[in-house]
Amino acid sequence: MIRPFHIKDTQVLLDIYNYYVLNTTVTFDIEPLSIQAFKDKLIHINDEYPIIVYEENDKILGYAYGSRFRPKPAYNYVVESTVYVKHDSHGKQVGTKLYAELLRLLKEINLHTVLGVLTIPNEASVKLHERFGFEQVANLKEVGLKFGEWQNIGIWQLKF
Repeated sequence: MIRPFHIKDTQVLLDIYNYYVLNTTVTFDIEPLSIQAFKDKLIHINDEYPIIVYEENDKILGYAYGSRFRPKPAYNYVVESTVYVKHDSHGKQVGTKLYAELLRLLKEINLHTVLGVLTIPNEASVKLHERFGFEQVANLKEVGLKFGEWQNIGIWQLKF
């Protein structure tokens, strides 16, 4: 089941996120976020954009949201999409289901462009974005330093 985010979900979502902080390069956060910092982030995002969670048997297996791409007003119709799936729940189509619903919700709020900003290589995330019609529009080399190595990002774009 996919449903809107509730503030009581914060700790579970933080646990999902902090796994990726500590073990992967898919996020450029280097230190785990505190519960208060993460809660503040989610509240700020949820003021403007949807945050949704995927639940199965009363357990949250993933979440997704849209967020402001850049702060200047000309970017008001552009959103960055984010999806995280619990690390032991891959292969269940959780990310695909979350992304389908997130894109539907983002389209309803009259946005023009959705951007997926991905650390690359990341074959699973690239396939997810391309499944929904995103096209790669940028490849930025060595823009993040994590685990002592320079990381590349790609930007995938979907126009409504």
